[in-house]
Amino acid sequence: MSRQPMMTLFITAITQAEILYGLALLPKGRRRDLLIVAARGMFEEDFSGRILPFDGEAARVYAEIASRRRQAGEPISQFDAQIAAITQSRGASLATRNTRDFLNCGVTLINPWNEG
Repeated sequence: MSRQPMMTLFITAITQAEILYGLALLPKGRRRDLLIVAARGMFEEDFSGRILPFDGEAARVYAEIASRRRQAGEPISQFDAQIAAITQSRGASLATRNTRDFLNCGVTLINPWNEG
């Protein structure tokens, strides 16, 4: 992924929510405050205009992914299914260290921690 131009990388609104939620759970203090400022900068500057929403098409794909995985005995978390649906509905690849949770979702997976 380090070879990818930054302007070709996107995140989902679900990912943004997960990050903000994690930060909100941290104990109040300097560390939390610094991380919140860094996250705000990442969302407002680094990914400005490149945060993908969960829209109607993603909702349709979400229903397909979540139901297919459940029927196959491979339940998926709501957040992960939403991220996969946003990715699939836009024909994109999904970069994550957590590839196992996204198997059989119909998206191309990239683990940036395994790149050589």
